[in-house]
Amino acid sequence: MHIIAVIPARYAATRFPAKLMQMLGTKTVIRHTYENTVATGLFTDVLVVTDSDIIFREISSNGGKVVMSSKEHESGTDRIAEAVKDMDVDVVINVQGDEPFVQKSSLEKLCRIFQDQSVQVGSLMHVITDEQQIYDPNCVKVVVNNQMDALYFSRSVIPYKRDASTAISFYKHIGMYGYRKEILLRFTALPASLLEQTEKLEQLRLLENGYRIRMAVTEPVGVSIDTPDDLEKAKLLL
Repeated sequence: MHIIAVIPARYAATRFPAKLMQMLGTKTVIRHTYENTVATGLFTDVLVVTDSDIIFREISSNGGKVVMSSKEHESGTDRIAEAVKDMDVDVVINVQGDEPFVQKSSLEKLCRIFQDQSVQVGSLMHVITDEQQIYDPNCVKVVVNNQMDALYFSRSVIPYKRDASTAISFYKHIGMYGYRKEILLRFTALPASLLEQTEKLEQLRLLENGYRIRMAVTEPVGVSIDTPDDLEKAKLLL
């Protein structure tokens, strides 16, 4: 299969503007993400797609591959779809730009999902070990069926333990996705769905329109940079 990784990189993030250009050690967050993705050796190509001249120069001046979006987009997924629509690829892996600690083992599991020809979309999750995260609306939970296809994603507690003694694991969704190219283009052409708008979770548009999302269990991928506090945690981790 011809599998590429695309990293959507928006400069004006709502909660932490310019977060991708913050320094983490000797490199910016976006440069860490790009170079760590390339270093996995899993992809026939890796590129950043951005709406920012600043991010464009950061990647291109350091020898990376980057393209500019030709228009404004509602989401990183829309930006990726524009970038790949004329490319000859089978599977597109969406690596979030704010994941500087992206690991080969996780991306390898995501790529391996597509060895099953029936898989349309894939994503990752890990077992929640910090009980506080179960109740945190910023931590997106996911439940799956016996085939590891997602049943639902929510900011609420899912599943709800009606009997406190029930032994069950809670899973945090990791926001990395893989799409067969034709599914990606169909997905981004669909209007925003009611559940998506309610939970502010784009992946619910897929479920509401009958598409399956195959999940794989992996280890936590380090720190995602969503807030200034996250950046400080990432500096300690680095």
